[in-house]
Amino acid sequence: MYMDYRVIKENDLFLLTDLSGNISENNCGHGLYTKDTRFLSRLALKINGADPNLLESEADQNYISEIVLTNTATQVDGKVCLWPEALEIVRTRFIYKDVMYETVKMTNFNPHKDKFELSILFDADFQDMFIVRGFQNGKVGKKSGVKQYDTGFEIGYDGEDGVARKLLVEWDEKPARVEITENGVEVTFNVTLEARDKKSVAFYVMPIIGNCVPVRYPLESAVESLRASYTDWEKGSTKVESDLPMFNNLYDRGLQDIRVLLTDLGYGRFPVAGLPWYAVPFGRDSIIAALQLMSIHPEIAKGTILTMAHFQGEKVDPWRDEQPGKIMHELRSGELAGTGNIPFTPYYGTIDATPLFLVLIGEYVKWTDDSALLKQMIPHIKRALEWIDVYGDRDGSGFVSYFQESEKGIANQGWKDSGNSIVHRSGEYAKAPIALVEVQGYVYQAKSTLSQLFGTLKLKPETTDWSGWSNALKEEAEALRIRFEEKYWVESDQYYALALDEEQKPVETVTSNTGHVLMSGMIRGERAAAIARKLVDKELFSGYGIRTMADGEIAYNPMSYHNGSIWPHDNSVCLMGLNAQGFHKEAVIVMEGLLKAGEHFENNRLPELFCGHSSERGKPVRYPVACSPQAWAAATPLMFVQVMLGMRLDYTGRQIILEPALPTGMNKLSVSRMRLGDGFMNVEVQRRNGVFTYQVLANTTGWTIGGSASFTMEIR
Repeated sequence: MYMDYRVIKENDLFLLTDLSGNISENNCGHGLYTKDTRFLSRLALKINGADPNLLESEADQNYISEIVLTNTATQVDGKVCLWPEALEIVRTRFIYKDVMYETVKMTNFNPHKDKFELSILFDADFQDMFIVRGFQNGKVGKKSGVKQYDTGFEIGYDGEDGVARKLLVEWDEKPARVEITENGVEVTFNVTLEARDKKSVAFYVMPIIGNCVPVRYPLESAVESLRASYTDWEKGSTKVESDLPMFNNLYDRGLQDIRVLLTDLGYGRFPVAGLPWYAVPFGRDSIIAALQLMSIHPEIAKGTILTMAHFQGEKVDPWRDEQPGKIMHELRSGELAGTGNIPFTPYYGTIDATPLFLVLIGEYVKWTDDSALLKQMIPHIKRALEWIDVYGDRDGSGFVSYFQESEKGIANQGWKDSGNSIVHRSGEYAKAPIALVEVQGYVYQAKSTLSQLFGTLKLKPETTDWSGWSNALKEEAEALRIRFEEKYWVESDQYYALALDEEQKPVETVTSNTGHVLMSGMIRGERAAAIARKLVDKELFSGYGIRTMADGEIAYNPMSYHNGSIWPHDNSVCLMGLNAQGFHKEAVIVMEGLLKAGEHFENNRLPELFCGHSSERGKPVRYPVACSPQAWAAATPLMFVQVMLGMRLDYTGRQIILEPALPTGMNKLSVSRMRLGDGFMNVEVQRRNGVFTYQVLANTTGWTIGGSASFTMEIR
């Protein structure tokens, strides 16, 4: 399955075009975007006034795009002046330091000299992304005209939010003419090429906000610096090799996709949610992606934590669903946000980001021993815990629940945030306040992990009663576990309810949400085993992954966004839980399904989601508007590494437990440069006659490695 667009991104700037590299008049949202504003709304390359034909459009590299075109025939007075397919036209573009660079290289394959015109049309509408997507409207500014220079031109815009914006386009070689039309600015070059001769034209596109003008670097040094940054990213990653090519492809693709989705707002790099429409900070998405990346790039968690802490809620603001201590849902910075037409500045309508923020802090500190960050985060931890206990438990039930207050906010505030996602078996939609099952697990895990850390680490000042705080959190977590078992367990299903509604009535619909609770350690014994079995039964497991809702439920729809589709990240959180609880057989089944699905997507890139049809009917079915790449989908195969190693951390005992289990077709797995604490670990796993054995090749972590040196699992 192939994407019908091409996208490249670097930091906070991304370009979305059609397969030919153009942004057409009816462009389906294509453009060059930064700060939720479309700066380039038209980009059209023509040869002698005609659109070239597409030959090849590659999307295997996120940071640089190469598109190959050829010309159509051109006639003057009935006589051919340019034969069809005479020219090979290669468009190469990349983004570096807030500048989009494009080179158009033309090669003449005619046996004689050719003369022709290369023209490129540019325009900018400066539309807010919410307007582009048809989500919101509001009073906006107007263009302030076009200014021409010897080396380029600029289109200006005076925003209703008081911000001046410009699109600056420059070139190295003087064009034959520059024409300002109602459709934009058309730049034309006269080109003469002898047989087999080549010529390149380069141009540079720069969004300008206020007085911040980006620096344009020489083209060759810019692309080399960009390539070097990707090389550094790969070298700094955990190195993973196996004898299963499909997994290797998924891992390499996920690693590159995460790199392109990294953004730094000044507090460290973190993953934005996804391209093209969610290239902004998202509390839940960024945090879960950072959790998935812990064994591959733990420093990403630190950047995510610091970014979320900076935007932590400070006051009660119903317009933004904000309360003190709450972690944001989404941050937007376009014109509509600046004029107050939308509440995303940031918007806080998420029930799970706050406990997940605490989970991420806990897991990061366990993984890195970064007690300095833990100390730095103490005020933020206290405020987040207060939010959980005061604002999160709005009805006094002892469970964290949500209720929409903002008129332009989100009604359902868990990860399944579509309006029809929380539905009773009667078909009736649950009414808020709604206490989602997975959120209680996140709260339990947050309090349990922080209790463990505060009971172990010695932090100054010593006047703080760390042991008292540790014991209190432990008691709160246990009380939550007891309440949870009483209210959420559905005996007839041998499963936990999706949620409790406003009347504390269980929403008994069987969904994947319950699988998230396994990660927390709140579910134990036979009930945990029942959940593991249910996740891979045919009602929930399609053969390609765990569905969001079980086939057979009244609201099940395999083509829906949240009621039967398959989300790789959802599967990965379930995998974290299966691994944490030792359900290795079920974990392997889930990984094998996603590996099978990955075979059918372009460049082996797992999309945001795909439809939940059974694998028995054929290939996975593409969801029409799924983002790709999407951070938590890209990080899913990276998280497989921990699961295949069967890796768990006993923080108190400072022991790494390994119980490896590999998917079918993989008989060897090599993991090196995996960072833990101040050191690293290299380990190799092999399968021989159904028995998995591991060998530790290096261990400078200071942790001991436990678990049996061999592990047997039933061969499927």
